[in-house]
Amino acid sequence: MRAVVVGAGIGGLAAMSSLRRAGHEVTLVEQAARFTEIGAGIQLAPNATRLLRRLDLLDAVAAQAARPSHLSFRTWSDGAEICRYALGREAEEAFGAPYLLLHRADLHQALAAAVPPSSVRLNTVVVGIDQDDESATVTTASGELLRADLVVGADGVRAAARQWLFGADKAVFSGTAAYRALLPADEVADLDLPDLGIWLGPGRHFVHYWVRRGELLNVVAVVTAEAHVVAESWTARAEPGEQLREFEGWDSRVLDVLERAGQVFRYGIHTRVPLGRWNIGRVTLLGDSAHAMVPFQAQGAAQAIMDAAVLGDALTGATPADVPDALDRYVRRRLAAATSMQANSARAGDDFHLPDGPEARARNARMAAYAAEHGFLPQATGWAVDVLDERPSSRGQAWVRPSAS
Repeated sequence: MRAVVVGAGIGGLAAMSSLRRAGHEVTLVEQAARFTEIGAGIQLAPNATRLLRRLDLLDAVAAQAARPSHLSFRTWSDGAEICRYALGREAEEAFGAPYLLLHRADLHQALAAAVPPSSVRLNTVVVGIDQDDESATVTTASGELLRADLVVGADGVRAAARQWLFGADKAVFSGTAAYRALLPADEVADLDLPDLGIWLGPGRHFVHYWVRRGELLNVVAVVTAEAHVVAESWTARAEPGEQLREFEGWDSRVLDVLERAGQVFRYGIHTRVPLGRWNIGRVTLLGDSAHAMVPFQAQGAAQAIMDAAVLGDALTGATPADVPDALDRYVRRRLAAATSMQANSARAGDDFHLPDGPEARARNARMAAYAAEHGFLPQATGWAVDVLDERPSSRGQAWVRPSAS
């Protein structure tokens, strides 16, 4: 069976590996002239790394990663620890796969290395997707027609594939913007920062963690913002000192990190309105094209990898005639969970940004109580579910796929 995947981001590359593993011929189409992945840090929880292992990609990814021992939540004004949640070896033993912190480019490179160059069409702009009962067709800007039994739209938050399927809709500004930077580890070695820290404050939060085997500190500083004053671009630079003014009065360690950051980028965070379906006939969406979300649960890339794994699973053994029904099964298995994660991520942002006072104190007490009782983050309940058989695993046991009996 032949498939065309549109978009060579994390979701598109994972989809290609998953479909090839399912035995299908796949062509990857990407408008960029070469494989690139801008951005900085990315977190992969066990629900994603477990699937990378099944795609024989985990070793290559983990070799470039940092492995945090814990996640520390802190207060904005003095850095006092609200609570800490276990990660590291404890999480790997409990959920059967590691929690990894990566530079986004390192993850992208590991995924791209698994893709046969002969199956990739770079510098190729897609201008249309059509289909009939027998096949689907991707039309490029040069007028070429790529025929396939299946087309996967994985072209990101501004997905054209989504518009071709369901009509025009726009990315939605989340009301937040982020400053991001990377700092060499030796420039912040004196600050005694936790492996993974999230500092909570009124209308803002500050995230930092190590990437590239601990050689770099990834920094993301999120603020409430107006749509007209912040660009969506990942490459727009902040004005000198702008990030310091936004976090004036915060703990000195936060300000030290922001002051020592050299090149700081600022971008508006956008999402998409949840869809009631992702597929029509032989064409489906995947990743941000289907369910772009704010990053406040660190699950955007993980959800795309999960989409890719389930897509390949649903199409294992499929013939061209089976594709529409197989895509229905894929969407039934993924849509509700991804839509729920979209909503949870938005709620987390609201919770992180509470003003000082009774609500913030109640939040802190609730978080501390949960950490004391459970050890792992509340969303870790989702890490125990294997999307390829949809059963929860037992804590302390590696995941084992059930036998046919």
